[in-house]
Amino acid sequence: MRTGQPLCLIGDSGAGKSHLLIGLGTAAAEAGFRVRYTPATKLVNELVEAADEKQLAKTIARYGRVNLLCIDELGYMELDKRGAELLFQVLAEREEKNSVAIASNASFSGWTKTFTDPRLCAAIADRVTVGGTIIETGTDSYRLAHTKASMPAT
Repeated sequence: MRTGQPLCLIGDSGAGKSHLLIGLGTAAAEAGFRVRYTPATKLVNELVEAADEKQLAKTIARYGRVNLLCIDELGYMELDKRGAELLFQVLAEREEKNSVAIASNASFSGWTKTFTDPRLCAAIADRVTVGGTIIETGTDSYRLAHTKASMPAT
């Protein structure tokens, strides 16, 4: 985090990405770092609203100042071109200055469904992977395993 390196958690739904992301953010906050957690769609919606209200620079700067920005659930929803461009601006603002940690249910090759512009998709993937750490959390759902374990045997 001190060097601004990104972290990507990639895995299927229920594999513990959000849990790890929140744990990382909590540990960083307890260590005195400024942390912000947000689902990707909420961040994009906030950026669109800020742009409409001519507050975009201020909003991007606010996201740029935290030491660790945790973006959860990237890949669950397709982002329109405007939303993807606004998200890119936040990532570019943070690049090599402050860390970003992203949790996604889609592999990087699947990000083309989230970011429909191929060049923008490549630029975003570049910003969140170069010099960073990628952790694959797997395909096994902890929630499903817990549900099955708590069901009575038949």
